[in-house]
Amino acid sequence: MGLLEELSELLLQRRKKVDALWESGINPYPNDFKPEHTSEDLFNAFGHIEAIPEDVEDVFILAGRIIARRSFGKAAFVQVQDRKGRFQVYVKKDTLGVEAFEDFETLDIGDIIGVKGRPFRTKTGELSLHASEVRLLTKSLLPLPEKFHGLTDVETRYRQRYVDLIVNPEVKEVFIKRARIIQLIREFMLRNDFLEVETPMMQPIPGGATARPFVTFHNALDRELYLRIAPELYLKRLLVGGFDKVFEINRNFRNEGISVRHNPEFTMMEFYQAYATFEDLMDYTEELFCYVVEQLLGTREVTCQGEVISFQRPWKRLTVKEAILEFGTIDAKSLEDRDLAYAYAKSIGIDLPEDVGYGKLITEIFEEVAETKLIQPTFITSYPTEVSPLSRKSDNDPNVVDRFELFCHGREIANAFSELNDPVDQKERFLAQVEAKDKGDEEAHFMDEDYIRALEHGMPPAAGEGIGIDRLVMLLTDSPSIRDVILFPQLRKESK
Repeated sequence: MGLLEELSELLLQRRKKVDALWESGINPYPNDFKPEHTSEDLFNAFGHIEAIPEDVEDVFILAGRIIARRSFGKAAFVQVQDRKGRFQVYVKKDTLGVEAFEDFETLDIGDIIGVKGRPFRTKTGELSLHASEVRLLTKSLLPLPEKFHGLTDVETRYRQRYVDLIVNPEVKEVFIKRARIIQLIREFMLRNDFLEVETPMMQPIPGGATARPFVTFHNALDRELYLRIAPELYLKRLLVGGFDKVFEINRNFRNEGISVRHNPEFTMMEFYQAYATFEDLMDYTEELFCYVVEQLLGTREVTCQGEVISFQRPWKRLTVKEAILEFGTIDAKSLEDRDLAYAYAKSIGIDLPEDVGYGKLITEIFEEVAETKLIQPTFITSYPTEVSPLSRKSDNDPNVVDRFELFCHGREIANAFSELNDPVDQKERFLAQVEAKDKGDEEAHFMDEDYIRALEHGMPPAAGEGIGIDRLVMLLTDSPSIRDVILFPQLRKESK
């Protein structure tokens, strides 16, 4: 019998059990059982007691899913999993009663049950509950993956995350850590007097990043809207309005490829601070990351995919060109020559049009030769103005901007800059982006006249930053793919 036929047979058997329960007057999906404890409560109370008295009076009422069972005729052990972990239940016919034990015998692995019982230790010393009551709360129609092989197919794990969470406890732990990381970031921001805000997910003009947006249509307004690629331009409008320190943790959407580092729907934390520079944010970012790592792991060192990452301050700082010279095979003089730099780019496999701008060229070379080699936390600065349409130009060199990107374990984790608040300069850069879009660059910025109007009212000097939450979680949970840290990642259409 093949796997599909076997599953169909099991499904049929379990449906017959459901029908039999209904016919006998038992609801296989009741909603009147109230658990009062968790497995954690049980182990906190009795996990340290080696000899539990037989007459112990403590009664625990728990609920969870049957993960495994061993039957011995008139008795059985079942492993039950709740939101805090797993616990063992001892079910004995003499204790439960003949009829209730017969009902228990019809239960399957995967069923959700309610249990009432007293703690004791088995002959092997395992803390267990001696059940005085067992109730079916939800009948599972589909079996869990086979006990010893589990759910190992990556595509199936992502597509059926609900099963993945049941049978792979380490996966559940990743998402518990993810929630904790976001909580710690929020705590740090609030402690530093930032105001948490919410800005539109659907925007009439997508802005704040160079990316291709998703397009939708609002019938009542009779207009196209875009899922936001970034909240940046709305958060900076709040700076104009007098909110000097704001942040938002929420989703962004970009209509681009899927990889181990990219999902079209992802989580960012963006924050903006008036009267601050990108250099201030480098120091603040070090403080933020050290706080999160220490609170989460109790150390400033993290192991990710075999590499030990140290967050001890201060972190390394390099300009884009310094990074190219450190990791590439081109000399400083050739790098300054546009034609020689272009020839070098071609020689290392970068395919760019002959009329590509020097700033874009340098950025592409950096991404090719240096990005994946930045293992320890490293700030990369002095990005070309050409590729930074929202950043403030450097007072020392107008060809570069006051910006940094933070790299760690070969991935960009954060992007920040001193904000451009000159409305004339901003409009000129938007127009250059519009020209690029007209030439076929689908990721170029749209013109946003209202944002220009906001700047004309006056935005205070400021700095802002975006931090990729998913990539940070990957780093701190030693996860190789972004899909491992997103509960329900986007996938190709399921094949029949």
